[in-house]
Amino acid sequence: MYYLCINYKCSHAILYCIMITAGGWSPVTSDRYQWLEVDLGERTKITAVATQGRYGSSDWLTSYLLMFSDTGHNWKQYRQEDSIGSFPGNTNADSVVQYKLQQPAMARFLRLIPLDWNPSGRIGLRLETYGCPYTSDVVSLDGSSSLVYRLSPGPRRLSRDVVSLKFKTVRNSGTLLHAEGEGGLSLSLELERGKLLLLQLRQGSSSEPRRLASLGSLLDDQHWHYIAVERRSSHLNLTVDKHTERVQIPAEFSHWDIKQLRVGAVQSPDSQETVASKRNFHGCLENLLYNGLNLIELVKHKDHRVTVMGNVTFSCAEPVSIAVTFTGPQSFLKLPGTMASTSAGVSMGFQFRTWNKAGLLVTFALPQEGGVVWLYLSEARLRLQIHKAGRTLLELTAGSALNDGQWHSVELNSRRGRLSITVDKEEGGSAQASPSPPVTIERHLFFGGKNDRQECRNPFNVFQGCMRLLTLDNKNVDLIMVQQKELGIYSNLQIDMCGIMDRCSPSRCEHGGLCSQSWTIFHCNCSDSGYSGATCHSSVYEQSCEAYKHNGNTSGHFYIDVDGSGPIKPQLVYCNMTEENTWMVIQHNNTELTRVRSSSGRNQHLVHFNYSTEEEQLSAAISQSEHCEQELSYQCRKSRLLNTPEGSPLSWWLGGPGRGHVQTYWGGAQPGSQQCACGLQGDCLDPQHYCNCDADRVEWTEDSGLLTHKESLPVKSLVLGDIQRPGSEAAYRVGPLRCHGDKNFWNAAFFDKETSYLHFPTFHGELSADISFLFKTTASSGVFLENLGIKDFIRIELSSSTQVVFSFDVGNGPLEVRVESSILLNDNRWHRVRAERNIKEASLRLDELPAATQEAPTDGHFHLQLNSQLFIGGTASRQKGFRGCIRSLQLNGITLDLEERARITPGVRPGCPGHCSSYGSFCQNGGRCVERANGFHCDCGLSAYTGVFCHTEVSASFKSGTSVSYTFKEPYELSRNSSALPSSIYSDMTLRGENVSLSFRTNQSPAVLFYVSSYYREYLALLINKHGEDAFILFVCFTVAQFLSFYPQIIRDIYWLFQIDQNAREDFNLTSDGEFNAIKSLVLGKVLGSVGFAGCLSVVQFNSISPLKAALLHPDTSPVIITGPLVQSNCGSSASANPYAAENTHHLSGRRGKLHDKLHCPTHSGLPWCLLFLTLNSQCSICTPISLLYLHKELTWLRNWPGAFIVAMETTITKKIIKHKCIFLISSATIVSPSCLERVVL
Repeated sequence: MYYLCINYKCSHAILYCIMITAGGWSPVTSDRYQWLEVDLGERTKITAVATQGRYGSSDWLTSYLLMFSDTGHNWKQYRQEDSIGSFPGNTNADSVVQYKLQQPAMARFLRLIPLDWNPSGRIGLRLETYGCPYTSDVVSLDGSSSLVYRLSPGPRRLSRDVVSLKFKTVRNSGTLLHAEGEGGLSLSLELERGKLLLLQLRQGSSSEPRRLASLGSLLDDQHWHYIAVERRSSHLNLTVDKHTERVQIPAEFSHWDIKQLRVGAVQSPDSQETVASKRNFHGCLENLLYNGLNLIELVKHKDHRVTVMGNVTFSCAEPVSIAVTFTGPQSFLKLPGTMASTSAGVSMGFQFRTWNKAGLLVTFALPQEGGVVWLYLSEARLRLQIHKAGRTLLELTAGSALNDGQWHSVELNSRRGRLSITVDKEEGGSAQASPSPPVTIERHLFFGGKNDRQECRNPFNVFQGCMRLLTLDNKNVDLIMVQQKELGIYSNLQIDMCGIMDRCSPSRCEHGGLCSQSWTIFHCNCSDSGYSGATCHSSVYEQSCEAYKHNGNTSGHFYIDVDGSGPIKPQLVYCNMTEENTWMVIQHNNTELTRVRSSSGRNQHLVHFNYSTEEEQLSAAISQSEHCEQELSYQCRKSRLLNTPEGSPLSWWLGGPGRGHVQTYWGGAQPGSQQCACGLQGDCLDPQHYCNCDADRVEWTEDSGLLTHKESLPVKSLVLGDIQRPGSEAAYRVGPLRCHGDKNFWNAAFFDKETSYLHFPTFHGELSADISFLFKTTASSGVFLENLGIKDFIRIELSSSTQVVFSFDVGNGPLEVRVESSILLNDNRWHRVRAERNIKEASLRLDELPAATQEAPTDGHFHLQLNSQLFIGGTASRQKGFRGCIRSLQLNGITLDLEERARITPGVRPGCPGHCSSYGSFCQNGGRCVERANGFHCDCGLSAYTGVFCHTEVSASFKSGTSVSYTFKEPYELSRNSSALPSSIYSDMTLRGENVSLSFRTNQSPAVLFYVSSYYREYLALLINKHGEDAFILFVCFTVAQFLSFYPQIIRDIYWLFQIDQNAREDFNLTSDGEFNAIKSLVLGKVLGSVGFAGCLSVVQFNSISPLKAALLHPDTSPVIITGPLVQSNCGSSASANPYAAENTHHLSGRRGKLHDKLHCPTHSGLPWCLLFLTLNSQCSICTPISLLYLHKELTWLRNWPGAFIVAMETTITKKIIKHKCIFLISSATIVSPSCLERVVL
């Protein structure tokens, strides 16, 4: 390394008067159009720059740009982190500020452009550069020349091949490198539209080359680009500049040796001559190396191994093409109109490249008053408009997709009444108008935009992009003269460079997101990727079935993403949540019992199992689960299985990662035991063997069991070896892989002090960082997580009882993202935090609240550089620590093992109980939440429903003769060993309120839904009937104090609450006895001589009793008697109800309780009766309650019911006498005859 001090001088002394003093460089005019250019004499490896203000003055730079060039033209701006364009300068005139370049620059010329300076002074600078001599071997190819390197014949079998080189070109297409090998196989590196393609070709094949990879962009910018190809046995590492991509190559290349390397022009298939073609490379190469061998040096020494074809020179002759960059809204170039316009018309041309779909390219005024011509981009097409007097005289359109970042040529010509625009000449499109209005330029023409004096009105978007090869009247515009202010006027232009950047190369969109861009920003389309966010970083799926359950989901197929934002793709699995454990089920291609018969000439039967997920997904899912199992079954008849432990097994299976490892034990046994389940249990058919099938019986027998050793799962292949003997028969079954539990989801730690914390290695999230966790606390503030760097940091904290803050600094200054909650966060319930930071934005999400975002600066720092330990639950200063629980902490998809670290850390305890406070609401329909060490469980014992959340309806199909009778305790069981009076026998079965609910579907009428009786001859019944097109539901409560005897009754106060389907609940006050005494039984369906019920009954509940659930799920342990056919089905579920069918499912619920207001229902012959009457419309979808007081006389249909009659009664309510009909319903056993029915008119 050497120290180089720059001699300050003026590169353009005519234009810029430089004040040369001993104090440093200071131009007379201080503006952003000044620069200092240095010629180092030869290409140099520049590693650092240092700046200092002008000696003894107030003149210094506060920021500046650096440009580099090999030729003094076509400058390239140096950017830090591929984004930061400017360098911070000085704060005074004396201190030295040095910057080491992250990537050394190889250049001969250096240009420093001041951006800002001390406002109290002027531009002033002393400059030093640091670097090393740079030597290289260069060769120039003209499009028809090439180099061919032939390797020595014979076997080589190198473990790796490496080809590296640098190139520069102005052509966006051409074959750069072609490697030929054995078997006619070859690999080729080709430029196509400025990108580098890796192609696979086969000699003699007519098929198109196979694209293996694409890397790089804008490689036709006439700057040096580095390429390296490293071939290993199964893959290639392809590098373009600083970016490397691993490429999986076809298996046929695993033993492929290179025979010949060709650089440059393609050889004719029929001769040794090269073919001139646009597909040939035209440009310069530098330091072409093959396995460390310098091929250009071999050419110089005329080594016989390298053949030169065509014109090859050992220097880089570069065409000079001056480009100009329009950077923003204030960028424009104003030229005299006389350069492009004559009396005969207008002629102009230029090339441009941009990422924007819209922007003004050129405009000029017409000599005619008010006329103007606009040439602009709209929707990535070229459009020309001529306006005059507020209306459009002419509009032309040509080209498409012109925002692809490629150079596109434009020509505009107007001659003799004919106007035309052409894009990309013969490869593009054109449009013309003839005749057209006369087009000449009045005074000036503007490229790109407008000036500050408003001489040019721009109704279109501004143009941001590059232009070059400007021609006016077929003469080139000298842009260097423009730069020296000898021609035209410009503002905010970068002249002699094209500052276009490809923000999508490499793509910052992760997980297959599609990148698109404009001049200043990029956008990621995450559709169908399974990920979300500004860069498609965060998975939209949960990581396990366990997580889906705790979101309130029920059984079904779900995508799970086991590593969240990591590289493993989501996989589709089935989550079975019907059991206490939540099972993840992964199928393969053959889970059925498969028969195998003996076959002559075949000693073994080999079976492979292909799973519905990829290998990486499968291994990660197994590793994450707490328990996995897979059924392995073998049914046999004269077909032995494992033989003896001492001998070689006749059959075996392969399981575990990759292709699997040989396993010689069977389901239900231990790994390595070479046994079956019966051998482990000691109950095999033949004590001499350890498998039932090894007994070699002629009768069918079986060895089956579960494989539970996770390291051996899943089963990949099965080899059956004893199937060739005559009479041998066998059948095998390998069940699906089943796993439950999520070790990551419940990994938690409890921090009981503000000074306690856990520490982990430094978090590496330079470009993308996502952090997710759950917390619960009673504290109002505390830091969840913190990681520090020299200047950078990242922190997430609970700043108040309702606010979470995500703060960080990547070099642009501290930024914060806040989310405010409307509920308290210190409620000791689990809350979920998800934070993400990438080069585009930062976001924070709390629970299900909308995410808060903070955009990153467009041209700012984006590398997060941390170096301290990662602190969880506290900070390095031990201040503002968190008190409470943190669970399932994941950083970039990797779960931190909080429990393991907590076991060895004072003040922190592993695990965190108490989940029902957060998840108990998932237990529906009376289900009870039960705490578990990892999670919770819904106990559905007191619910009429079942399922993981007590949400699954228990339904059954009833026939007209079906009856389910639930018997309550007999009286003698209660009075056994007791001297209590008979009245007390029934006290435990006395109900002071009834809570009844059920769902039904039927087209039968009349019908009995349920019937409850007591030992005191008291009854409850729910009936349904139909009259005309209306369906009626009757709830009847009645008391017979003494059978066939009539005694005055005590008035009961009954308050009924009824609701059908989703209609509003209706309240009714009825009158009856205050208690329902000594309940005896409950009957669903047919009762005595009634017509019964045909249809579907579901979720029947009477207080805490679920008779239908007991009959269907626990018939052997419940006091139920089932008569007739009863079939469990899903007929009651909403999914099974056809909205267009005549039947539909309706839900009834009612509850009785005491109320002060009374309805006095008078007695008839000493018998009080109470009835609630409701109607359903003909579609059975709307329920309308009708008060007891206003029943219509059409109720004569009740004569169809045995023992029903209507009488006229008087009812006193609020001292008003109202005459109405009161309905009494008596069982068919009563002596009252239907002939007693009296029809009364109100």
